[in-house]
Amino acid sequence: MHREGMDRYTGWMDLALNEAQQALETDDVPIGAVVVGPDGTVLGTGHNEREAAADPTAHAEMIAIRQAARALDRWMLDDCTLAVTLEPCAMCAGAVVLSRIPRVVFGAWDEKAGAAGSVFDILRERRLNHWVEVYAGVKEEQCGTLLREFFARHR
Repeated sequence: MHREGMDRYTGWMDLALNEAQQALETDDVPIGAVVVGPDGTVLGTGHNEREAAADPTAHAEMIAIRQAARALDRWMLDDCTLAVTLEPCAMCAGAVVLSRIPRVVFGAWDEKAGAAGSVFDILRERRLNHWVEVYAGVKEEQCGTLLREFFARHR
């Protein structure tokens, strides 16, 4: 990837990391996400709110995708990018496919529940009607450290 693209992805990951920090305020797992439009405008942001909202679907990606769809007043986000601190799970990867997001940038791999190449690869599943470009490992160490420190405190 050319340098300009990686710099942009790094900047978006910084925004996602800021969102992840907000999850800590409600003792939620620190995962953050942003949906960015084609011109670089942030259209949606989210952090895990499962504990705060008592909602198993309140993942960072789901919240950011919903906000972006509302901002654009359309469900099809076919010109957007999702940046998230952790590899999306099956539910969130499904939402990416259904919303037609063409690109996902993520930080840390999720070896237990990841659906962008770890456990499953829903984002590039050829039997589905939409395939996604995946850029993994953006600020991986910083994203992973935030999660490891959170879980170390909760064990």
